[in-house]
Amino acid sequence: MDDNQTIDQDRILKINIEEEMKSSYIDYSMSVIVARALPDVRDGFKPVHRRILYGMRGIGNFSNQPYKKCARVVGEVLGKYHPHGDSSVYGALVRMGQEWNMRYRLIDGQGNFGSVDGDSPAAMRYTECRLSKMGEHIMDDIEKETVDMVNNFDDTLKEPSVMPTKIPNLLVNGGNGIAVGMATNIPTHNLTEVINGCCAYIDNPDITTDELMEFIPAPDFPTGAYIYGLQGVKDAYETGRGKVIMRAKAEIESDDQHDKIVVTEIPYGVNKQQLIEYIAELVKEGRLEGISNVNDETGRQGMRIVVDVKRDANANVILNKLFKMTALQSSFSVNCIALVKGRPQLLSLRECIGHFVDHRRDVTIRRTQFDLKKAQERAHILEGLIIACDNIDEVVHIIRASKTPSEAQTNLEKRFELDELQSKAIVDMRLSQLTGLRMEQLHQEFNELMELIKDLQEILDNPQRCKEVMKQELIEVKDKYGDERRTEIIPDEHEFNAEDFYPNDPVVITISHLGYIKRTPLADFKEQARGGVGSKGARTRDNDFTEFIYPATMHQTMLFFTRKGRCYWMKCYDIPEGDRNSKGRAIQNMLALEADDSVNAFLRIRGLDDDEFLDSHNVVFVTKQGIVKKTSLRAYSRPRTNGVLAINIKEGDEVVDVRLTNGQNELIIADRNGRACRFNEKHIRVMGRVSTGVRGMRLDDDGQDEVVGMIVVNDPENETVMVVSEEGYGKRSMVEDYRLTNRGGKGVKTLNITEKTGKLVAIKSVTDENDLMIINKSGVVIRMSVAECRVMGRATQGVRLINLTKKNDVIASVCKVMSSELEEQVEEESRAQWAKKTENIKNTFSGEDKQTEPDNEDEQE
Repeated sequence: MDDNQTIDQDRILKINIEEEMKSSYIDYSMSVIVARALPDVRDGFKPVHRRILYGMRGIGNFSNQPYKKCARVVGEVLGKYHPHGDSSVYGALVRMGQEWNMRYRLIDGQGNFGSVDGDSPAAMRYTECRLSKMGEHIMDDIEKETVDMVNNFDDTLKEPSVMPTKIPNLLVNGGNGIAVGMATNIPTHNLTEVINGCCAYIDNPDITTDELMEFIPAPDFPTGAYIYGLQGVKDAYETGRGKVIMRAKAEIESDDQHDKIVVTEIPYGVNKQQLIEYIAELVKEGRLEGISNVNDETGRQGMRIVVDVKRDANANVILNKLFKMTALQSSFSVNCIALVKGRPQLLSLRECIGHFVDHRRDVTIRRTQFDLKKAQERAHILEGLIIACDNIDEVVHIIRASKTPSEAQTNLEKRFELDELQSKAIVDMRLSQLTGLRMEQLHQEFNELMELIKDLQEILDNPQRCKEVMKQELIEVKDKYGDERRTEIIPDEHEFNAEDFYPNDPVVITISHLGYIKRTPLADFKEQARGGVGSKGARTRDNDFTEFIYPATMHQTMLFFTRKGRCYWMKCYDIPEGDRNSKGRAIQNMLALEADDSVNAFLRIRGLDDDEFLDSHNVVFVTKQGIVKKTSLRAYSRPRTNGVLAINIKEGDEVVDVRLTNGQNELIIADRNGRACRFNEKHIRVMGRVSTGVRGMRLDDDGQDEVVGMIVVNDPENETVMVVSEEGYGKRSMVEDYRLTNRGGKGVKTLNITEKTGKLVAIKSVTDENDLMIINKSGVVIRMSVAECRVMGRATQGVRLINLTKKNDVIASVCKVMSSELEEQVEEESRAQWAKKTENIKNTFSGEDKQTEPDNEDEQE
């Protein structure tokens, strides 16, 4: 018993489990990387693809032969070369026969091989296949010892370690695979372009990526469509990694009833059926409006996806939203990893072509050596036959005198100084070769062989001659299989910009006291008579109310200024849309604001790329304590995600208002106690972005006085000053009523402050073409025409503008918008006339119509 235990203990090997797991996992990883998941840089194949093609060649399944069942091919490959699951072999076989996956198919399939809709192929017992012409060219000269042959899994057969391909398959048909710790994703390319690039590389091995891109400008996908922008392509070609943006080919067709968006080509790798279902889902959920129906009308004529657009919708806007929200625009993430001498390596375009050219050179030399060897062997035998024919009588006598064939061979070798191969060929020679014609043919064949040997030897000895042979073979393949590019290239990636997704409609930007923001179409607000109760404007949380409300257009850029003096940027179309009753979205979730900061002023800028506009305009700040600062707009023209410091704020102070000026404007600053100070902006020198500023208005020392706002005066003759108090009173006064002084003064009375009127809350520059939107803390909003408010004296208390129905309710904010007269005429005018009117509204909002909005309160463009 003890002896048995000792023997058992001797058989037990103690190992470190960490080391064992590490080594075992590394072995498994390398097996997956080298023998399963990654293609070889030389022929672009994984082992399974290589074995499928070689197996089909072995059973004579060529392009000029009848189809064979796919199950027959799969069984051949499984039994001889690939001891894995049949589904993996059949899946790889099917993919090589799918025209929407392969740029150039290597297998000619018959039957159901799946579809671009994601349909699965039929079972392999139903489908049939054979090699395509190009698939055969992959294995040209394989019988001439051009590649190394290795043992199969049971060492009973030989299989090629790589294909002697004349086709740069890695680039032409691309590939993808997931290994352990790495993956590869290589796009397809045009054969003509790649071969032209290979020939250029053969001529100049030091060619650069930019020079190669003159021949290979971008990938070429089997599904066509567009490549949008070349920067990602260049990154991929230079480094092996990059993102290729693909966009569907779509056109807008119009008829008498409505527009249609017709998609004829989709990005590579997109499932057409899933794409259509997702569009329908977006429409159903209300995330994509303006679409009435989506149909798949694909047929023999090609792909055709039809999106019906509603009559009142803009087809261009909807198309661009489809690009943004669906796979009609998608990206191909290039990760060009392939096996180089058995090791995975990230490859640039030049390296991919370089390794293929090196492989072709190796194949060409090995084939030439094989052909030279065969030609020399044949020439050697022909030399013996020619000697025999020249001495035919003596040869016949020697053979007749010999008792056995071996004795005859020996006697011939001694007499004519021949070797065994030559003497055997003479002994085996037929009598028909003794005719004069056959003897002439022997001499002709020998002479031709000598020329061939000389040519083959030159290929081996002269590298330039070898290059010419390589190029000639590549050009022959190009001439036979090359075709036109399918994927069109849009080189300027800025041709489509974000503004294409949104019409430039007028909107109202609303910001609540607690920092919730939204944009609402201007048409959602209806005009009411002066003194009305108003309509519910915004549903807010407890203790929250709509504090700021400003007009803008969708394409304008918003510059947000916080009370602590920071500046942030945002496009209007990036602000979430909501109706009048919605709450909006917290600004803190959209801008990188500090926890104790909030936005309380902003400017509308149409664009930040106009140098002349940036240099001719200034940003003027006013703070609660009456400090003003003027800085060039250019200082705020470079958006940053985390914002920038816009003004240096002293402790206890905060930004109240920010305006855009042209260097010649006049400013009016008003305070809570009902006074206003008017002065020219020239009295403020231009300062840097992080400066503090100078005194703009001297406040009362009662501890409660503070600045409530600032307006910019452009046209004193036509503009009037509108002031509103917290109890709903307001009035208009002429600008001339405010005498022009220097900055830093106390100012003059702008509203007679009483207990009935309450403190001043807002000051605006208005004309008769404006409307006012007045909003109180309870969320009630009223829209009224400025023309209904008559112009009166500067020191009066004004008239009631809004009735405050709730106790302790006060005015929170006042905003100036354009008149709604055009909106009321919509039903009376034609669509074309209304479109023209709408354009005028847009021009007015962008500052292009100076006659209807001369005050330029928020911007000048």
